[in-house]
Amino acid sequence: MLDSIIRFSIGHKLLIGLLTLALVAWGGYSVAHLPIDAVPDITNNQVQVITQTPSLGAPDVERLVTFPIEQAIATIPDVQEVRSFSRFGLSVVTIVFPDDTDVYWARNQVTERLKEAERQIPPGTGTPELAPVTTGLGEIYQYVLHPKKGYKKQYSPTELRTVQDWLVRRQLLGTPGVADVSSFGGNIKQYEVAVEPERCAPTMSASGSCSRP
Repeated sequence: MLDSIIRFSIGHKLLIGLLTLALVAWGGYSVAHLPIDAVPDITNNQVQVITQTPSLGAPDVERLVTFPIEQAIATIPDVQEVRSFSRFGLSVVTIVFPDDTDVYWARNQVTERLKEAERQIPPGTGTPELAPVTTGLGEIYQYVLHPKKGYKKQYSPTELRTVQDWLVRRQLLGTPGVADVSSFGGNIKQYEVAVEPERCAPTMSASGSCSRP
Protein backbone atom coordinates (compact mmCIF):
# COMPACT_ATOMS: atom_id res chain seq x y z
CA MET A 1 0.00 0.00 0.00
CA LEU A 2 2.73 2.43 0.95
CA ASP A 3 4.81 1.51 -2.11
CA SER A 4 1.82 2.26 -4.36
CA ILE A 5 1.36 5.70 -2.81
CA ILE A 6 5.06 6.51 -3.26
CA ARG A 7 5.06 5.38 -6.93
CA PHE A 8 1.89 7.41 -7.59
CA SER A 9 3.41 10.51 -5.96
CA ILE A 10 6.61 10.23 -8.01
CA GLY A 11 4.65 9.72 -11.22
CA HIS A 12 2.32 12.67 -10.60
CA LYS A 13 4.58 15.31 -9.13
CA LEU A 14 2.50 18.26 -10.39
CA LEU A 15 -0.73 16.92 -8.92
CA ILE A 16 0.93 16.17 -5.57
CA GLY A 17 2.49 19.66 -5.54
CA LEU A 18 -0.88 21.32 -6.16
CA LEU A 19 -2.55 19.23 -3.47
CA THR A 20 0.22 20.14 -1.03
CA LEU A 21 -0.21 23.85 -1.75
CA ALA A 22 -3.98 23.53 -1.32
CA LEU A 23 -3.46 21.76 2.01
CA VAL A 24 -1.10 24.50 3.20
CA ALA A 25 -3.58 27.22 2.15
CA TRP A 26 -6.47 25.45 3.86
CA GLY A 27 -4.41 24.99 7.04
CA GLY A 28 -3.41 28.65 7.09
CA TYR A 29 -7.03 29.73 6.66
CA SER A 30 -8.16 27.43 9.46
CA VAL A 31 -5.50 28.73 11.85
CA ALA A 32 -6.42 32.34 11.10
CA HIS A 33 -10.11 31.72 11.87
CA LEU A 34 -9.68 29.30 14.76
CA PRO A 35 -11.39 30.61 17.91
CA ILE A 36 -8.77 30.44 20.64
CA ASP A 37 -9.59 31.13 24.28
CA ALA A 38 -6.81 31.44 26.82
CA VAL A 39 -9.16 30.31 29.59
CA PRO A 40 -11.92 28.20 28.04
CA ASP A 41 -15.25 28.18 29.86
CA ILE A 42 -15.79 24.55 30.84
CA THR A 43 -18.80 25.27 33.05
CA ASN A 44 -21.80 23.07 32.39
CA ASN A 45 -25.16 24.39 31.20
CA GLN A 46 -26.63 25.95 34.33
CA VAL A 47 -28.99 28.58 35.69
CA GLN A 48 -28.32 30.24 39.03
CA VAL A 49 -30.93 31.76 41.34
CA ILE A 50 -29.52 34.30 43.80
CA THR A 51 -31.49 35.71 46.73
CA GLN A 52 -30.10 38.33 49.08
CA THR A 53 -31.52 38.23 52.61
CA PRO A 54 -29.45 40.61 54.76
CA SER A 55 -31.48 40.04 57.94
CA LEU A 56 -31.42 36.23 58.08
CA GLY A 57 -28.87 33.74 59.32
CA ALA A 58 -27.87 30.60 57.44
CA PRO A 59 -30.49 28.24 59.02
CA ASP A 60 -33.33 30.68 58.33
CA VAL A 61 -32.09 31.29 54.77
CA GLU A 62 -32.11 27.54 54.14
CA ARG A 63 -35.59 27.06 55.63
CA LEU A 64 -37.38 30.16 54.32
CA VAL A 65 -35.67 30.81 50.98
CA THR A 66 -33.53 27.97 49.63
CA PHE A 67 -35.94 25.12 50.36
CA PRO A 68 -39.00 26.78 48.71
CA ILE A 69 -36.95 27.52 45.60
CA GLU A 70 -35.69 23.94 45.39
CA GLN A 71 -39.25 22.63 45.78
CA ALA A 72 -40.57 24.94 43.07
CA ILE A 73 -37.96 24.00 40.45
CA ALA A 74 -38.24 20.26 41.13
CA THR A 75 -40.87 19.92 38.36
CA ILE A 76 -38.68 21.33 35.58
CA PRO A 77 -38.01 18.63 32.95
CA ASP A 78 -34.50 17.45 32.01
CA VAL A 79 -32.83 18.77 35.15
CA GLN A 80 -29.59 16.90 35.79
CA GLU A 81 -28.61 18.34 39.14
CA VAL A 82 -29.72 20.89 41.71
CA ARG A 83 -27.23 22.16 44.25
CA SER A 84 -27.43 25.05 46.67
CA PHE A 85 -25.77 26.74 49.60
CA SER A 86 -27.14 29.07 52.23
CA ARG A 87 -25.03 31.62 54.01
CA PHE A 88 -25.73 34.58 56.22
CA GLY A 89 -27.80 36.90 54.07
CA LEU A 90 -27.38 34.90 50.85
CA SER A 91 -29.00 31.96 49.08
CA VAL A 92 -27.64 30.52 45.82
CA VAL A 93 -29.41 27.69 43.98
CA THR A 94 -27.76 26.21 40.86
CA ILE A 95 -29.83 24.18 38.38
CA VAL A 96 -27.80 22.12 35.89
CA PHE A 97 -29.24 21.13 32.49
CA PRO A 98 -27.89 18.91 29.68
CA ASP A 99 -25.40 20.57 27.34
CA ASP A 100 -27.81 20.49 24.38
CA THR A 101 -30.51 22.42 26.28
CA ASP A 102 -31.16 25.97 25.12
CA VAL A 103 -30.07 28.21 27.99
CA TYR A 104 -32.86 30.72 27.36
CA TRP A 105 -35.48 27.97 27.47
CA ALA A 106 -33.98 26.82 30.76
CA ARG A 107 -34.03 30.35 32.19
CA ASN A 108 -37.66 30.76 31.12
CA GLN A 109 -38.62 27.54 32.90
CA VAL A 110 -36.84 28.63 36.07
CA THR A 111 -38.47 32.08 35.93
CA GLU A 112 -41.94 30.52 35.76
CA ARG A 113 -41.23 28.35 38.80
CA LEU A 114 -39.82 31.28 40.77
CA LYS A 115 -43.23 32.96 40.74
CA GLU A 116 -44.55 30.01 42.71
CA ALA A 117 -41.56 30.12 45.06
CA GLU A 118 -42.05 33.82 45.77
CA ARG A 119 -45.52 33.09 47.17
CA GLN A 120 -43.97 30.71 49.70
CA ILE A 121 -41.15 33.06 50.74
CA PRO A 122 -42.22 35.43 53.57
CA PRO A 123 -42.66 39.07 52.45
CA GLY A 124 -39.60 41.21 53.02
CA THR A 125 -37.30 38.21 53.26
CA GLY A 126 -35.82 38.55 49.77
CA THR A 127 -36.63 38.37 46.08
CA PRO A 128 -35.06 35.55 44.00
CA GLU A 129 -33.25 36.77 40.89
CA LEU A 130 -31.55 34.97 38.00
CA ALA A 131 -27.81 35.42 37.66
CA PRO A 132 -26.49 36.73 34.30
CA VAL A 133 -25.94 34.35 31.39
CA THR A 134 -22.27 34.00 32.22
CA THR A 135 -19.88 32.44 34.72
CA GLY A 136 -16.66 33.42 36.42
CA LEU A 137 -14.75 31.91 33.49
CA GLY A 138 -16.67 34.00 30.96
CA GLU A 139 -14.72 37.19 31.65
CA ILE A 140 -13.39 38.55 28.38
CA TYR A 141 -12.01 41.98 29.19
CA GLN A 142 -10.87 44.16 32.09
CA TYR A 143 -10.43 47.91 32.04
CA VAL A 144 -9.45 50.65 34.47
CA LEU A 145 -11.23 53.98 34.75
CA HIS A 146 -8.94 56.86 35.75
CA PRO A 147 -8.87 60.64 35.11
CA LYS A 148 -6.49 62.28 32.67
CA LYS A 149 -3.29 63.88 33.83
CA GLY A 150 -3.99 67.12 35.62
CA TYR A 151 -7.53 66.11 36.67
CA LYS A 152 -6.72 63.52 39.33
CA LYS A 153 -7.57 65.89 42.17
CA GLN A 154 -10.98 66.62 40.69
CA TYR A 155 -12.21 63.03 40.72
CA SER A 156 -12.17 61.00 43.90
CA PRO A 157 -12.50 57.17 43.95
CA THR A 158 -16.16 57.65 44.87
CA GLU A 159 -16.83 59.85 41.83
CA LEU A 160 -15.00 57.44 39.51
CA ARG A 161 -17.10 54.52 40.82
CA THR A 162 -20.24 56.60 40.23
CA VAL A 163 -19.20 57.29 36.63
CA GLN A 164 -18.49 53.59 36.15
CA ASP A 165 -21.85 52.41 37.55
CA TRP A 166 -24.11 55.04 35.97
CA LEU A 167 -22.41 55.85 32.65
CA VAL A 168 -19.76 53.38 31.47
CA ARG A 169 -21.46 50.20 32.66
CA ARG A 170 -24.84 51.12 31.17
CA GLN A 171 -23.31 51.83 27.79
CA LEU A 172 -21.28 48.60 27.73
CA LEU A 173 -24.36 46.52 28.59
CA GLY A 174 -25.72 47.30 25.11
CA THR A 175 -22.70 45.69 23.42
CA PRO A 176 -23.62 42.51 21.49
CA GLY A 177 -22.34 39.39 23.24
CA VAL A 178 -21.89 41.05 26.65
CA ALA A 179 -24.05 39.42 29.34
CA ASP A 180 -23.00 41.54 32.31
CA VAL A 181 -20.48 44.15 33.43
CA SER A 182 -19.13 43.70 36.95
CA SER A 183 -17.78 46.73 38.82
CA PHE A 184 -15.26 46.58 41.62
CA GLY A 185 -12.98 49.07 43.31
CA GLY A 186 -13.58 52.64 44.36
CA ASN A 187 -16.16 53.73 46.91
CA ILE A 188 -19.88 53.43 46.37
CA LYS A 189 -21.73 56.69 46.96
CA GLN A 190 -24.51 56.40 49.53
CA TYR A 191 -27.17 58.88 50.60
CA GLU A 192 -28.29 58.81 54.22
CA VAL A 193 -31.44 60.54 55.38
CA ALA A 194 -31.38 61.49 59.06
CA VAL A 195 -34.77 62.54 60.43
CA GLU A 196 -34.95 64.97 63.35
CA PRO A 197 -38.20 64.15 65.17
CA GLU A 198 -38.05 67.32 67.29
CA ARG A 199 -38.25 69.45 64.14
CA CYS A 200 -41.20 67.48 62.80
CA ALA A 201 -43.26 67.49 66.00
CA PRO A 202 -44.47 71.13 65.92
CA THR A 203 -45.57 70.86 62.27
CA MET A 204 -47.38 67.50 62.24
CA SER A 205 -50.26 67.50 59.81
CA ALA A 206 -53.67 66.00 60.51
CA SER A 207 -52.71 62.74 58.80
CA GLY A 208 -49.69 62.31 61.02
CA SER A 209 -47.01 63.04 58.38
CA CYS A 210 -44.24 65.61 58.72
CA SER A 211 -44.52 68.76 56.67
CA ARG A 212 -41.70 71.13 55.92
CA PRO A 213 -42.13 74.60 57.49
